[in-house]
Amino acid sequence: MEGYKKFQNTACEYFPCHKLENIEDFNCLFCYCPLYMLKEECGGNFTYLESGIKSCMGCTKPHDANSYEHVQEKMKLVLEHAKK
Repeated sequence: MEGYKKFQNTACEYFPCHKLENIEDFNCLFCYCPLYMLKEECGGNFTYLESGIKSCMGCTKPHDANSYEHVQEKMKLVLEHAKK
C-alpha cells in the first residue's frame, strides 16, 4: 500500500493551486515545495523574477502523479546542501 505518497485537500481554498490536465493526479503532499532551496537543481519549471526571487507559479512538479518519487530523489541534494 502506498497511500502515504499522495493526498488531496479539496477543502483548501486554493485547491488546485496549479493547473494539471488530470485533477485526479493532483497531489497536495508537498504544498510548499521542499526543493525550493535547490535553485536550478530542483528539476521543476520555475523562473526568476526581476527582483531575483525564484517563482514556482508555473511549476507542477511537486503536485503531479510522480511528485513523491521526484522529491525523494532530490532530497539527496537537499541533504548535501545542508552539510555545507
